[in-house]
Order: sequence, then C-alpha cells, then structure tokens
Amino acid sequence: MQRFEKRIALVTGAASGIGRATAERLASEGARVALLDIDASQGQAVTEAMQRGGRDCLFVQADVSNEEQVRAAVADTAARLGPIDTLINNAAAFVFRSIEATAADWNRVLSVNVMGAAFCVKHVLPEMQRAGKGAIVNLASVSGFIAESNSLTYSTSKAALLGLTRCMALDLARWNIRVNAIAPGWVDTPQLRRDIAREKMTFEEALRDGGPKHILGRFAQPSEIASAIAFLASDDASFLTGTCLMADGGYTAL
Repeated sequence: MQRFEKRIALVTGAASGIGRATAERLASEGARVALLDIDASQGQAVTEAMQRGGRDCLFVQADVSNEEQVRAAVADTAARLGPIDTLINNAAAFVFRSIEATAADWNRVLSVNVMGAAFCVKHVLPEMQRAGKGAIVNLASVSGFIAESNSLTYSTSKAALLGLTRCMALDLARWNIRVNAIAPGWVDTPQLRRDIAREKMTFEEALRDGGPKHILGRFAQPSEIASAIAFLASDDASFLTGTCLMADGGYTAL
C-alpha cells in the first residue's frame, strides 16, 4: 500500500531511533524523504543504506535549534525533491534535570524540543502552501502528561510541545494543514540504551523496572511508533488535527 506516493517528507532527528524508523516507513510507502540530523556521519550512513534498498531519499545536516540552518535545510530539500507536504518533528534534546537545572540546561532542551519544532514548521509552511496541503506530526511523550522525578526540564519541554501542536493546528488549518502529536512511552532506541547505561543499569534491569509501567508489559520498538506516525501523517487521519495519539502501551492508563 503506497499511502505516501507523490508525497515529500522531511523527518528530523532521522539518524537513529524513531526518526530513522519513520523515514524508512514513509519511504517504504512511496514518499520521497529528506533525513535531517545534526549527526552528518550517521545520517549519511542511514541515507545511503536506504538508497541501496531502492528508497528515494537524501540527507541534510542541520541543528534544528539554529533557525538559519533549518531555513537552509528546508530550501535544499525543496530544491532537490519538491514542495514538502509532510513534516515529522522528531529531533530532541534529552536533558533530565530538576530544580537544579541551569540556564544552559533550559536553553538546550527548549531550543531543540520546542523552538526547533517551531522553526521547522515556520520554514516548511511556504512549501506546504505551495503543495496545497500538509501534515505535521510532533514527537511528544508520556512525559508531557505525567510527573516523573528528575525530569522537570524534559517533561516541561514535551508539555510545551503539546500546546504548540494545538495552537499550530488552529493557525494552519486555513491552508489545509493538519498538525498532530504522538506520545510514546518507553521505546527501545539507542538513546534509551544510553540513558539506561548512564544510570548504571543493564537493559534487562531497566525492562524489569519499566516494562510493568506499560499495560503491555514491555517497551515499544521504533518501528511500532513509526507505524503510528505514518497513520497520523497519512490521509487515513484526514479528520485528525490538534490532537495527540497516545502510543504508550497503556502507560498513562494505569
């Protein structure tokens, strides 16, 4: 099923984890995809692997917290692929601090997780206007809905992203652009593995601790979140905007 045939998608934070899985999923359904990431080496490697598999994609390097880099990346993508009609705001800074958070901590987490998403939408908007339609999916988190210890900075940024999603849905509807968010629970990504190692735990220990927090009793795989993102970005979700899909394995239902 080629739900994204003739669609042009930009996926941020696409060098690994959910971003990579999403880029692969959209490309597998016919989209021409630009993979954007700050990590040029890994991003280019992923892109080349997809190209060898016959996917129509390219890599663009940018730090989403830098508006000029975002503007240039969007312009490059549009020049090479065509008007962008699908944007997946996946890039994130994982800053876990509580009251002791410094100005640098706050600047980092908000500049990437909130301002970065806003910059991407700002500069993709003219492309979506040219396309006559658009679908935007912002990667929120269960952390935007619940309180967790030592997660003040990260959770606040994800809660802000939910507000951004609703406001943008209202402001962009006039151009036939839908804006939604998705809130994953724990996902088995390289970032999660790094977070676990930082806590001096094994993956098995983390699974015993975190798995039961989800009704399904396990962590998600990136491909499972990518499937939900693809739904929100597709015409199957044509009447959904301004909402958040809880892809959390039942975490927030407990």
